Amino acid sequence: MTLRAFFDLLAKSPEILIFFFVACPLTALLASWLGKGEGHISPWKYMYSTLVYLICIPGIFAVTLNVYLFLFERQSIFDMDIWTQILPIVSMILTLLLIRKNVSFDQIPGFGKIHGLMLMIGAILIFMWLIDRTHIIAISFIPFYQVILAFLVLLGIAMLGWRRFSGGKAGGIN
Repeated sequence: MTLRAFFDLLAKSPEILIFFFVACPLTALLASWLGKGEGHISPWKYMYSTLVYLICIPGIFAVTLNVYLFLFERQSIFDMDIWTQILPIVSMILTLLLIRKNVSFDQIPGFGKIHGLMLMIGAILIFMWLIDRTHIIAISFIPFYQVILAFLVLLGIAMLGWRRFSGGKAGGIN
């Protein structure tokens, strides 16, 4: 089964997707009502951590897939699948906003790792897009020091993302 076949299968019967991507924000809303002002206390912060991972992994994947499809595959925005390309992103944003109302992300265990993963994926996508767009002929017109400088900046961002993802200290941020 290919990824395209899997997405086609999900698009034909989206009930599970709709349930999951509606249940996550509703769970965050219910938790913010029941645990008002207690989001930093032990049982709530671990529930929020679980919610963050449950919603951010598919949301980040959807963002990455959309960037790939639009930049590399040249997919039209009119060909977007609502259930697999839009709903995960909207649900992720809504869930994170609801969680943020009750607790700071700094107090949620593991949130720095998700943020680091986002930085790392973003830097790698930018680097891949630059490589795709700059052909060998185009590189000859760009001064070599600018290519090296751009590579070092993107490498630094990727390393910062990796440190945050792997749990190491990166600039005092855990």
